[in-house]
Amino acid sequence: MRASLTGLLILALTACSQAPVQPAAAASSQAASSPAAAQPAAPAAAQSAPVAACPPPPPPQLYMLPPAVLHRVPADEKHRLVKIETNLGDMVVQLDAERAPLTVKNFITYVSEHFYDNSGFYRVIPGFVIQGGDYTPDLKYHKPKHPPIPNESGNGLSNQPGAIGMGTDANPHSAQAAFYINLADNRKLDPRADRWGYTVFGQVVEGMDVVNKIAAVKTHSVTLDDKYHEKFDDVPTEPMRILKVTLLPLDAANP
Repeated sequence: MRASLTGLLILALTACSQAPVQPAAAASSQAASSPAAAQPAAPAAAQSAPVAACPPPPPPQLYMLPPAVLHRVPADEKHRLVKIETNLGDMVVQLDAERAPLTVKNFITYVSEHFYDNSGFYRVIPGFVIQGGDYTPDLKYHKPKHPPIPNESGNGLSNQPGAIGMGTDANPHSAQAAFYINLADNRKLDPRADRWGYTVFGQVVEGMDVVNKIAAVKTHSVTLDDKYHEKFDDVPTEPMRILKVTLLPLDAANP
């Protein structure tokens, strides 16, 4: 599949078959070869970007921070609020640029460019995650515009319910535009001393009921009628649309 749906990283643990990921077909379409549906490939941007554009940071054990407690704080330049409007209601996410500066900068860039507008939550797994951002609800791929960013999963932010994280493919430093929201305690996605995890960069502070509504929709598997016949699992039977994503001004965030 393309660079955002098949799985986050392929982790060497029991739950990695469920990890939030990037579908591989975007890269495959550029390579003009038929993708293997169950094996994510690196996104095209990651392959075309110069090596110096995304140097891998040190191994996680060298900078892993102690766990942080997720809670809302007064909005400021390092803790901006982002509103995600969907066809089931709105949610507000607070970003943490203190602990995930590269990831937050990347996410805000895509928000400011309206990249996420008219996209969708195309992967819904109850008790795990909802994932979206780089596909439309009818599974049309929206190619990310910027190079992938280094993994920041050692920042102390954990994959707890309501935490928002970045999707990747098998390369831990391949995050671009796909994001997911945790529905449960998914600490199995956090880094360990022997491997990278998935970068958490904020949390839902309003509208968790909307997240849970999306998580409750019926899903099915879809095989696209294209030359690759890609198969997508856990696709909502009714479109879960991301209508608009907006960075809230600081004066509006702190009434």
